[in-house]
Amino acid sequence: MEAKTIHWGIIGAGKIAAKFAEDLHTVPNAKLYAIASRNLEKAKHFGVAFSADVAYGNYEQLALDNKVDAVYIATPHSFHKEHTLLCLNQNIPVLCEKPFAMNLEEVEEMIQLSKEKNTLLMEAMWTIFLPHFRYVLDLIKQKHFGEIVKLEADFGFKPEYNEISRLFNKSLGGGSLLDIGIYPIFAVLSSLGNPDSIEAEAKFFATGADSECDMTFHYKNAIAVLKSSLKEETKTEAIFYCENGVIKINSRFHEPSSITLIDNHGNEELKTFDYKTIGYSYEIEHFNQLIREDKTESNIMTFEKSNELISTLDIVRKHIGLVYK
Repeated sequence: MEAKTIHWGIIGAGKIAAKFAEDLHTVPNAKLYAIASRNLEKAKHFGVAFSADVAYGNYEQLALDNKVDAVYIATPHSFHKEHTLLCLNQNIPVLCEKPFAMNLEEVEEMIQLSKEKNTLLMEAMWTIFLPHFRYVLDLIKQKHFGEIVKLEADFGFKPEYNEISRLFNKSLGGGSLLDIGIYPIFAVLSSLGNPDSIEAEAKFFATGADSECDMTFHYKNAIAVLKSSLKEETKTEAIFYCENGVIKINSRFHEPSSITLIDNHGNEELKTFDYKTIGYSYEIEHFNQLIREDKTESNIMTFEKSNELISTLDIVRKHIGLVYK
């Protein structure tokens, strides 16, 4: 029997929503049904570009449409909680873009409502579903090169400075930490778990949003050196130095990439993965399957993982003195 077609709605019509919509078209038995933006013309334009059936000029209308089977939330960080609760209250499964929300308190409120409504909720940390990343986590679990002794991970790019842009707007959760620092942090939590202690320092834009953040995570037998920056292009790699070799996720480690294995003799092996989509298709397929199986929590991107991630971000923010109103 053919799997049920999942009718998706998207809240927010920006760049990330466009990438998601593009990949949604590649997923079997799934379609973009509705798009909502605060600007109806923008929603209509998006709907035409990505073949949505309906376009709404506010988010409430989408949440009240009973033909919507799942919602992807792609609004700025500071609205994630509000829009997640809006959909969960209508018993619509929610895939919410990372970071899940602004702090642990908000994340716990979202998870609590998901449980009360018995309705699926998942943080859209797409990296954990990508084959190359899962391959690396398996190598680490199997101790392919022994234990990790050091991890270096970075993510940096230099957008044009614009004080009204979401990236530089502190009130929207802008800055390097929540937007891109989350990826190096996720890499270390996925491989080494919660650290014993954290050091962090940051620089800031005139808007109060952090321009770059340097972090060191300390473990009993390992160290992780992490960086996020909106001031410079960095290699954006994740390098796991192990007892008997190195596992390197090559540039743009958080999205479809390749890996290089280097043993202690300097022998290198490049592993490529046959990616045919932007990479969002993997989390979409997983989420669709959870819906079909009437699950209310992912077994891969669990609530526990989301709690650990936001808790760690909260600790780093405290260290660098970053407070959101």
